[in-house]
Amino acid sequence: MTDFRLHREEILDGDRLKSMLEESPARAAQAILIAVREGVLDAQALLGQILLDGRGIEQDQPLAVRWFDIAAQGGHSMARNMLGRCHEHGWGCTADASIAAGHYRVAAEAGLDWAMYNYANLLATGRGVIEDQVQALSLYRRAAELGHAKSMNLLGRYLEEGRVCPADPLAARDWYRRSAVGGDFRGQFSYAAVLADEGKIDEALCWLHKALDGGNLNFLRVASKALVSATDLRIRALAIEYRQKTMQLGAEQCRLTHEALADVDAGRVFDHGIVQAWADSLSTDHPLPLPLQ
Repeated sequence: MTDFRLHREEILDGDRLKSMLEESPARAAQAILIAVREGVLDAQALLGQILLDGRGIEQDQPLAVRWFDIAAQGGHSMARNMLGRCHEHGWGCTADASIAAGHYRVAAEAGLDWAMYNYANLLATGRGVIEDQVQALSLYRRAAELGHAKSMNLLGRYLEEGRVCPADPLAARDWYRRSAVGGDFRGQFSYAAVLADEGKIDEALCWLHKALDGGNLNFLRVASKALVSATDLRIRALAIEYRQKTMQLGAEQCRLTHEALADVDAGRVFDHGIVQAWADSLSTDHPLPLPLQ
């Protein structure tokens, strides 16, 4: 049976499930549905994720929100975090940062590093909550100490700037380094900036290339503009590669959208009607059977 255990990632799928989704999305979706019927809590959260993304099943973001809520009510912290993400960004529901903050807070109190990070982001920007930089810093630090690479980068920024804490450039450098090693592309970019300031251009270039490889579209857009103003010519030249990668990711995003629509039209994804019926049946004494072929 497919391994439904969740790794410490915001995307709710393990390596085996990811491979199965790429090979046969509809079959993977069916495996998740079977596990849902068997009462596997992780599977409920995974079902919310594939409904949100439209992988192996017709995309239905409102239904994804419902399944995240079902899993969250069962005590699944990552599903609670994803419920917060949906409310923050308006995925399948009306965007409401205050509702998102409530979900993040509950999951953060349960010890989930991703929720600490997301809740801290709202506190740092005053979205949906009263701005509280001190609490945001505390949450970033807690998440960073749990190994959350993105939080390490932001903790480093607070320490570098001395924001609501004593400035500590050495500690900031170490957190940037740990974030970079942990795989966060923004942390890699931050650490590269520190190395460049120290005159360690070759090391900085190495980390900038890693950030280029792993960075998302929004990051690359901003980073390419920052690189243009670099004093070192080799670093400045990377702005071209960052812009090229930005265009490639934009084109890839469009292609995947068209392919997903084509899969739905061709019937290559599992229809979500049974998923709606199964969610409805959770409030009854007679769960509906799931098709096995």
